[in-house]
Amino acid sequence: MDDFYRIKRLPPYVLAAVTDLKVKARARGEDIIDLGMGNPDRPTPRHIVDKLVEAAKNPRNHRYSASRGIRRLRVAIARWYRERFGVELDPETEAIATIGSKEGLAHLMLALLQPGDAVLVPNPAYPIHAYSVVIADGDLRSVPMVAGEGHGEFFARLEEAVRLAWPKPKGLLLNFPHNPTTQVTDAGFFERVVDFAREHRLWVIHDFTYADLVFDGYRPPSFLAARGAKEVGVEFFSLTKSYNMAGWRLGFACGNARMVHALSRIKSYLDYGVFQPIQIAGIVALEGPQACVEDIAETYRRRRDVLIAGLGRLGWPVEKPRATMFVWAPIPEAFRAMGSLEFAKLLLAEAKVAVSPGIGFGECGEGYVRIALVENEHRIRQAVRGIRTALGSGGPG
Repeated sequence: MDDFYRIKRLPPYVLAAVTDLKVKARARGEDIIDLGMGNPDRPTPRHIVDKLVEAAKNPRNHRYSASRGIRRLRVAIARWYRERFGVELDPETEAIATIGSKEGLAHLMLALLQPGDAVLVPNPAYPIHAYSVVIADGDLRSVPMVAGEGHGEFFARLEEAVRLAWPKPKGLLLNFPHNPTTQVTDAGFFERVVDFAREHRLWVIHDFTYADLVFDGYRPPSFLAARGAKEVGVEFFSLTKSYNMAGWRLGFACGNARMVHALSRIKSYLDYGVFQPIQIAGIVALEGPQACVEDIAETYRRRRDVLIAGLGRLGWPVEKPRATMFVWAPIPEAFRAMGSLEFAKLLLAEAKVAVSPGIGFGECGEGYVRIALVENEHRIRQAVRGIRTALGSGGPG
């Protein structure tokens, strides 16, 4: 194994350490409340499942499908963008279905990068954002994204990263609403991103997975709605979170025709696309009633409020996120010195609650844990009671 070049370039998967401890604890019969992985716990809406079942019974849908997605799905994607964000897309050249956004991101990097090409990625980041660059033999350039800082400070860091880099970076990968930090942005931010990309001859990839999991009146902008965005980049969306379709693996990328074509070309060698009944059900998801999306977001809002209020009563103040299915919580002062991985282990052992250590999302994630809102309100209250026990231990000895 040590001789496999690409595997050697990948660091140990820090998040797996807590997962392994969780599995062992459950094997001992312990009741672990898993708030680690962002794995939706509610069922896919019934009308989407019904369409899958209907389509799966048709033998014509059992054959190889189209790697870039059936045309009817791409038309639905284009309509979704037009109705949601006022963005016009050509379903033939500016939209492509992917096997979830994770697969699409990784294969797009393989299509775009030459060995050594540099890509700017905020730190902390969802792991595939950073390691898709590494897997593609690119040069990962982390740009710190500090909690509490505004867009001006972040752009100053971007400018500095470009100025100091040689050779000059080829790309910029962004993700708003952001996983893991839950940070949000506005339309003016993306206008500035487009100008920045033009000035420095960068292509842009924006992961818009959490577009629908928003609260308190916040409405996230699409990168593609910024003037000139299609000239410099693409945007990914996944049906995973908005429609509780995690295991279905269906997403799409839209925007710059050259980048979409590059992804289409490389995928044509690698896969035959998503199982066609899933694509057909995806059409129903995008074009059908959207009340289910609002209900899903409302479920996460209620869970967020229960968790934030509960932690506040324990003397662990955490800011309410305006988006995503996560809470990005600074480690309480008494426990900060032990670091996020050891603190996550403590919560697992003493509170019987699994969370993700911030260090698993990059060195700038140290000092935080990510808590996923993937259990019902009763279980979240139970988790808070367990955390009270763990915090009552008084910190590391």
